[in-house]
Amino acid sequence: MPKLPRVTAAEARRAIERDGWMLVRQAGSHAHFLHLTKLGRVTIAVHAGVILPPKTLTRIIGDAQLTVDEFIDLL
Repeated sequence: MPKLPRVTAAEARRAIERDGWMLVRQAGSHAHFLHLTKLGRVTIAVHAGVILPPKTLTRIIGDAQLTVDEFIDLL
C-alpha cells in the first residue's frame, strides 16, 4: 500500500466527487455524500486549510470504497 498523501478536506472532497459521489447535504462543517451505484455514505468534516489526519483520510477512502492508489489517481 502506498503512503497516504497529505490532503486538505477540500482536496479529498474534489477527489470523491470525481469518483461520482454527490453532495446530498451539509450540516455545519460536515458534508455528506452519496453515490448512485455504491452503497453507503461518505462524511467529510470540512475545515479550511486543515490537513486531514491519517486515520480520518483512511476512513474517508474506505467509506468511498476506494484503494489508496485509486484515491491518489483522483487527486
